[in-house]
Amino acid sequence: MLRSEDSRREKNPGRERKNSQKQSVNVLHSNSSIKSIFIFGDSSVDSGNNNNLITFYKSNQHPYGVDFPQQTPTGRFSNGRITTDFIASYTGIKGYVPSYLNSNLSLGDLITGVSFASGGAGYDPSTAAKNEVIDLAKQLQYFDEYKTKVEQIIGHERMERIIKHAAFVVSCGTNDIVFRYGTRNTSFQLPDHDDEISAYLHFLLRQSKLFLQDLIDRGAKKISVVSLPPVGCLPVIITLKSSIFKPRICAEVVSTLAKTFNQMLQQQIKIMQASQLTNTTLLYWDIYTPLEDQFNHPTKYGFEVVDRGCCGTGFIEGALSCNLWSNICNDRSKYLFWDAMHPTERSYYFLFQTLRPLIDYINNI
Repeated sequence: MLRSEDSRREKNPGRERKNSQKQSVNVLHSNSSIKSIFIFGDSSVDSGNNNNLITFYKSNQHPYGVDFPQQTPTGRFSNGRITTDFIASYTGIKGYVPSYLNSNLSLGDLITGVSFASGGAGYDPSTAAKNEVIDLAKQLQYFDEYKTKVEQIIGHERMERIIKHAAFVVSCGTNDIVFRYGTRNTSFQLPDHDDEISAYLHFLLRQSKLFLQDLIDRGAKKISVVSLPPVGCLPVIITLKSSIFKPRICAEVVSTLAKTFNQMLQQQIKIMQASQLTNTTLLYWDIYTPLEDQFNHPTKYGFEVVDRGCCGTGFIEGALSCNLWSNICNDRSKYLFWDAMHPTERSYYFLFQTLRPLIDYINNI
């Protein structure tokens, strides 16, 4: 018999760890207009689709999930829940958003929404290819497969109604910047002075537009597009761009690439929204500003460490290199980052809080 993700938690086989402060989420209201959620993108919203792939970019091993129910490493790239879990809980859809490739999904899991995202993916198809993960085109194919599968069970009309009233979230692009520019050992010019960089950012923008149009063509009516974070503040980028003789600070030149792309993306979404004839709502979700604020003003959020992750040294560990043999910090609630690339559950919770007005808006349209 199929069982939901919420009902099958593995037990932690290893060490005892101090739990970080749990974040509570009040349900919006029982008559929320959003009844399901579908998610596309990268590790910021992947809840386990990479688990059975042959790739370095997977997180279904301890200590990931140490603050998830029953300390289960589900494949989320964090110590606990991620932003989309908080959104699903807040809107009353369900407590957690499972991955589409989870083999134990129930019909209830499917009709209330799943994540198709894959850690290591990007708007650039070559990013996913290099990382041997699921690119956006394949994520769309899985969505088509999903629709066919569910339609065979509940019928075409009900399937279309689910899509019409669903929230769609797209969170992608960070890996494109990280792997193309963040890992360079040499300095480079800012986008407005570098034709190659400018051309690549415009390429990413075109790819994002094509993907959004594909979602619209498939019936999506409520689409939220997440901005890039301040990429230069990721601990792994700080490590690659800093010297042992200098303070660990954000690599501003890398963050500037993300900021430039975000400005382009926001303008593109405005243009696409203005041209829509299908009653589709497109929203831009800014996470750059709140994450930068968490980094620059940590005490506002109760953080004490922002320049390294909780797992291992915190300088470079992530995915398979953060594992059962890695030491972790004593109190995750004091850390902005869980590993060298991904926020802690607490940080994700604060991101969710900044997005609540936009979530409320989507729920009321």
